[in-house]
Amino acid sequence: MGDGLLSQCPLLLPQDLRGRVYDGFIQAQEKDFRLRVILPADLQLQNARLECSWQLKKVLQGYLHIVKQRLQHSPNLSSFMMELKTILDAALKNTNSIEASPAPQYYSCLVKDIENLGWDKLLFVDNEFSTIRLKIEDSSGREHVVVVRLGARYPYKAPDCCVDLPVAFSISWTPQSNIQDIYNQVLSALESLKGFWDTLDEIDTKTWVLEPEKPTRSATMRRIAIGYFTLAGNNVSVTIDVDPRHPTMLPDCYFLGADHVVQPLKDKLNSNVHLWDPDVGLLQNLKDMLETDFPSRSDFKKSDFTMDCGICYAYRLESSIPDQVCDDPHCAQPYHQACLYEWLKGLPSSRQSFNIIYGECPYCTKPITLKLHNKPF
Repeated sequence: MGDGLLSQCPLLLPQDLRGRVYDGFIQAQEKDFRLRVILPADLQLQNARLECSWQLKKVLQGYLHIVKQRLQHSPNLSSFMMELKTILDAALKNTNSIEASPAPQYYSCLVKDIENLGWDKLLFVDNEFSTIRLKIEDSSGREHVVVVRLGARYPYKAPDCCVDLPVAFSISWTPQSNIQDIYNQVLSALESLKGFWDTLDEIDTKTWVLEPEKPTRSATMRRIAIGYFTLAGNNVSVTIDVDPRHPTMLPDCYFLGADHVVQPLKDKLNSNVHLWDPDVGLLQNLKDMLETDFPSRSDFKKSDFTMDCGICYAYRLESSIPDQVCDDPHCAQPYHQACLYEWLKGLPSSRQSFNIIYGECPYCTKPITLKLHNKPF
């Protein structure tokens, strides 16, 4: 799926290790439209969920039945994205009419609504008074921004609302609704995620988060350095994916590092799973289960973990970072999965059994094993 999807939508990138969430942009007629694709646990495309920006929703209005039909019948995500671009091209060509100018009472109604809400909560309004940005502070003091596109038929037609959340969000609207109702509904959604953000804020504050460097509020993943093994000369980290609705439950964990130091961590995680206590914070649970501590950002240099790939000599390869490591403790050279895959496939001495390739390390020539978690291309 990788090559086909990359060629169709180079700006739509995977957000997790299992290839369940893709986020980015779809391009059509030199325009970019924000899109998020969320696949279910079984990766069945017909049960996928699409989250579109208000611009994309507006263009595809009237074509949604075709989009749903193609989602049901496309063999894979690459094929669906190709058909979605075709639908989007047709929709853009047929969108020739410009939305009528709003009635005079539109402006007086909007100004009154903003006054009732409070001008201090208004961050931005465009020249046409069609798009506004509101500042919302939750009970923990976190600031959030909600973008509202009103449309000429406000308040009779529901506006489009965009806010950076890790879950799907839509507003409930009636002709009697107003800006205050949008504010209250967004604030309610923010408060429902308080535990999720409390958990991630603790991780961001008390550990050394390697990835992402600048996480958004919708980001559910963190790659955390594990310092004890760095002292032993082996770079080890764990990537966790926190459930926004159940942030204190055991998250999916994926360890990065040489097998001889990663395997003991996996064994501890499996043997101590009974110790997990939902009433205790996620970070403390991880410490107890792994029987280790996590270093803070000041404990080590970033270069201790962000080593370049030993084949392409780069740290980032598109959205991937080096996640394969030579198991020889005297080497411990990291590689991108795709780079190591191509290297091993080119060696006459390499052999493959199902999703495992056996070969030699490009640096030390010691035996190395590549387990393909996802297809590298």
